[in-house]
Amino acid sequence: MEIEQVRSYLLQLQDTICAALAEEDGAAEFITDEWQRPEGGGGRSRVLAEGAVFERAGVNFSHVRGASLPPSASASRPELAGRSFQAMGVSLVIHPRNPHVPTSHANVRMFVAEKPGQEPVWWFGGGYDLTPYYGNREDCVSWHRVAAEACAPFGEDVYPRFKRWCDEYFYLKHRREPRGVGGLFFDDLNEWDFATSFAFMRSVGDSYIRAYRPIVQRRKNTAFSDAERQFQLYRRGRYVEFNLVYDRGTLFGLQSDGRTEAILMSLPPLVRWEYNYQPPAGSPEAELTGYYLQDRDWLGEE
Repeated sequence: MEIEQVRSYLLQLQDTICAALAEEDGAAEFITDEWQRPEGGGGRSRVLAEGAVFERAGVNFSHVRGASLPPSASASRPELAGRSFQAMGVSLVIHPRNPHVPTSHANVRMFVAEKPGQEPVWWFGGGYDLTPYYGNREDCVSWHRVAAEACAPFGEDVYPRFKRWCDEYFYLKHRREPRGVGGLFFDDLNEWDFATSFAFMRSVGDSYIRAYRPIVQRRKNTAFSDAERQFQLYRRGRYVEFNLVYDRGTLFGLQSDGRTEAILMSLPPLVRWEYNYQPPAGSPEAELTGYYLQDRDWLGEE
C-alpha cells in the first residue's frame, strides 16, 4: 500500500482540474488557501469566485489524521470503530452562473484505519454527479457515456452498479426526488487488490473533466432570462438541503473537526427558497422533475 502515491496523484488531480476550469472560465483564477488541522494533517483549498462562467468553483484537497474514526466513516464498518485513521481526497463542487449549465460534483478519496499489531484496513470511495436546472438529453447521455467508459476496464457490472448506487445515494428523502441525473458513486471499495482499486479511483478522477467540460462549452453562452435565473436559485436550495442533511462527506468533515470553510465551500453563493412552488404544467421547469429527475437508463435510451 503506497499512501504517498495516492497523495501525489490527488494533488496532481487538483492541479489539473483547476487549470481546466480556470481556462474554461477565462475571467477569474483560483485562489489557494493552505490549512493545518490541530489533530493532524491539513489541506489545500482552491476557490474561484465571481467568474464569467462559474459563480463559484471549489476544489479541495485534504489529508487528515485522527485518533478515532468518526461515526460517519465507521457506520458501515462498526468493527473498525475506535481505530486511528488517515483520510485523503479531492472534493469539488462547481456552481455555474448560467442556469443552462448544470452544477456538478466530484470526489475521490481513500481511508486507512490503523490499529497497533494489526494490518491496516484501507478502502477507496468517490464518484461524480450532475445537477441540471434545465434538462438536456445530449448532456445527460454524454455525461453517463464518459462515466461508463471510465468503468469499462474494470468489469461489465461496474458502471451499472455504481450508477445505481449514485441514484440511490443522491436522493432527498424528504422531497422524494433525486438531486440530479446521477453518475457514479462508490464507497468502501476494497474488493480488488490495492493496485486495481487505486487504478479505478484514478480512472474516475481523470474522467471528470472529460465528462463535464464539453457540457459547459455547449451551454455557457446560452441566453437566459431573469425568470430562469430565479428558478436556478430556487433549485439550488435542494443542493443545500442534501449537503447539510445527508451528505456523508459533510458529516465526516464536521465530525472530524475539519476546517469549516473548506467543508462548506460546496454551498452556492446565492440561493432562494419559495413556499410550495409549483412549476406551470408543460414548462421546462416542470420537465426537470417530470422527466429528467427520474430513474433513467440514459445510455439505454441513447
